[in-house]
Amino acid sequence: MFEGKTKEEANKEILNSVAEYYKKYMVKPEYKDGDRISYASRVFDEKEMMNLVDSALEFWLTSGRYTDQFEKQLGEYLGTPFVSLVNSGSSANLCAFMALTSPLLKERQIKRGDEVITVACGFPTTVTPILQYGAVPVFVDVTIPQYNIDVTQLEAALSSKTKAVMIAHTLGNPFDLKAVKDFCTKHNLWLVEDNCDALGSEYTLDGKIYKTGTVGDIGTSSFYPPHHMTMGEGGAVYTRNPLLHKIIRSFRDWGRDCICPSGVDNLCKHRFDKQYGTLPLGYDHKYTYSHFGYNLKATDLQAAIGCAQLEKFPSFVEKRKENFKRLRAGLENLQDKLILPEPAPNSNPSWFGFLITCKEGVDRTELVKKIEAANIQTRALFAGNLVRHPCFDQIRGTDAYRVVGDLKVTDRIMKDTFWIGVYPGMTDEMLDKMVEVIRVSV
Repeated sequence: MFEGKTKEEANKEILNSVAEYYKKYMVKPEYKDGDRISYASRVFDEKEMMNLVDSALEFWLTSGRYTDQFEKQLGEYLGTPFVSLVNSGSSANLCAFMALTSPLLKERQIKRGDEVITVACGFPTTVTPILQYGAVPVFVDVTIPQYNIDVTQLEAALSSKTKAVMIAHTLGNPFDLKAVKDFCTKHNLWLVEDNCDALGSEYTLDGKIYKTGTVGDIGTSSFYPPHHMTMGEGGAVYTRNPLLHKIIRSFRDWGRDCICPSGVDNLCKHRFDKQYGTLPLGYDHKYTYSHFGYNLKATDLQAAIGCAQLEKFPSFVEKRKENFKRLRAGLENLQDKLILPEPAPNSNPSWFGFLITCKEGVDRTELVKKIEAANIQTRALFAGNLVRHPCFDQIRGTDAYRVVGDLKVTDRIMKDTFWIGVYPGMTDEMLDKMVEVIRVSV
């Protein structure tokens, strides 16, 4: 097959065949009335498949040149200097929180028993690292129709043990970054933005437009298939702070003190001539550990897909905005029965979904059953109220967490709220079908 060809020529032939394969077998058929409308799905073309095969042919497998390229390009898009690719959004949140437990942060280090303000209306992995480390999540309520943290409760949540705020931008809608940032600055607290559902969202602060995830000290993203872009599994942690970046990389890469990437040795030129801790003088710096870390790196196969996705990403964001507007316009006259989502002030959301809360007299469960029966996929707002889930059974009634107030709005969302998709692969026909079904079902 490859007789007389160079490696480069053979590689090109394989990749051209992959492109042909995609066009013949992978192009999705057009939507027909009655087809399943998912809340989210992958949007890709031959470029992602070609990059994936190109990386496979290289067979480096772990993080390599595609990883370096992805981190650089995502940083350029976000306007932030330091990006670390990891193997999932959950790992990104783990890395972000664990970075704040580093002794390198001195008096600002989060220690066991310290408190972190967050919300119960969200995804568990924003909270899990806090609990697993032995810090104390402090749950405050949220608001409708933004579905983000109620900033009026921040001062009530504060204690002498508070060290950080770690919350997500809900389904692409930024939380009140000005109020939260001002609160964190006033009390010298860390701010972690879980940006997993909001990549591409923007917030105007003091006259300057920022990408969400870059206002706080650390931001995180997820590249799981339903998210704004995908590489199958994958995530990212980003920051403007060089010390935090160093710590994040250490926790991601086994807890090593060394900054050398895989396959590279002795970048510092002091691999064998320094002393660390109580280790012997000259102990191999490549295997010196300054943190109790993990291996959270992604593979270059994932990064290769991510690089192709990033090229399309601005168009993904715009399509999400267009789809949201079409749904909002179609459901506008149902506001006597349904609460429709509203963007936060000073924000330009890259919407992940379209949230709907049923008003009194409309049963969420019955409405969702009708929508699902029409082959339209719905989702609850993740945990609804996380503290009511079985994972809290063993710590319920203990001092492992703290709740401010009664989480009344959070409970209402758990009972009355659901959402439908706006992903960029949706056509006008699919969006109009969702509107039609909701209008006749409510």
